[in-house]
Amino acid sequence: MTKKPLIISTDPGIDDAVAITIALFAQELDVKLIAATWGNVTLEKTLQNALKLETFLQTKIPVVAGATRPLLRAAIDASSVHGKSGMAGYDFPEADESLLLPGLAASAIHEVVAKSSTKVTLMQIGPATDFALYFRQYPDDLAKIEELVIMGGAIGRGNWGPYSEYNVAGDPEAAQIVFDGGVPIKVAPLELGHQAFITQETLQKIKVLGKTGDMLYHILTNLHDETESDGREIYDALAAGMLLNPKMYTFKPAYIVVDTKSPHAYGASIMDFNNFFGKPANAQVGVKVDQKVFSDWIIQAIKQAN
Repeated sequence: MTKKPLIISTDPGIDDAVAITIALFAQELDVKLIAATWGNVTLEKTLQNALKLETFLQTKIPVVAGATRPLLRAAIDASSVHGKSGMAGYDFPEADESLLLPGLAASAIHEVVAKSSTKVTLMQIGPATDFALYFRQYPDDLAKIEELVIMGGAIGRGNWGPYSEYNVAGDPEAAQIVFDGGVPIKVAPLELGHQAFITQETLQKIKVLGKTGDMLYHILTNLHDETESDGREIYDALAAGMLLNPKMYTFKPAYIVVDTKSPHAYGASIMDFNNFFGKPANAQVGVKVDQKVFSDWIIQAIKQAN
């Protein structure tokens, strides 16, 4: 089996930890680099969380520090959802600092892409800041990108503003640069998380999946993104699913533009499925996933991570 080389941009984050864990142990993927960016919490914390997660998992993928803030605006914060540390609920070991690369995320991403003998896949499960900087600094690399899978945006209502989803709202200008980049894009919007939540029954099944399952259970039960039935919406794992089991989703092509000007809809991801703007689609948007199929898949994916 030829593995897909993968670079992850992430802001761990509890649901990020689930997606990263699945990606690191997936037989189909060869994770080359983890770029930790500001996002759910500050860069200082997300960087430590990425390193601590790898130390716990005993993996050795290089980690690079990304952006400390959005391109133009002040940073937002989601510690009320993920806890002050960003990964509340488990006593992780001290971070293995030897995994940390020097330098800037954009340059580290470029080095991986330049050295790769095959096209590289990108997974963006935080704000778009680092990939936007990379796209602008190394435009010639874009022909070497197989695809970009994004957790972000909303078809309808948002979770940060009336129409804005957190990852896109965190850095709307960066998100627009990425959507304009011309690379093939798949998007897991907010609505998929509403469909693919994991239930208490699924959480109990995860809990007994070795030490990794126990760790994920404890952080997931501290994720304050509960459903009415006390399930958990783990959005970022949807992006990993699009890389590993895309057949479980229904996709629709859309032209996506991000509102960077309106005082009331700033950060909204406007998804044109009907060619109102007369623009060709720049993304395939996941619009449907079966909750049971997703739950069964995530249990099987976590089983591999021990």
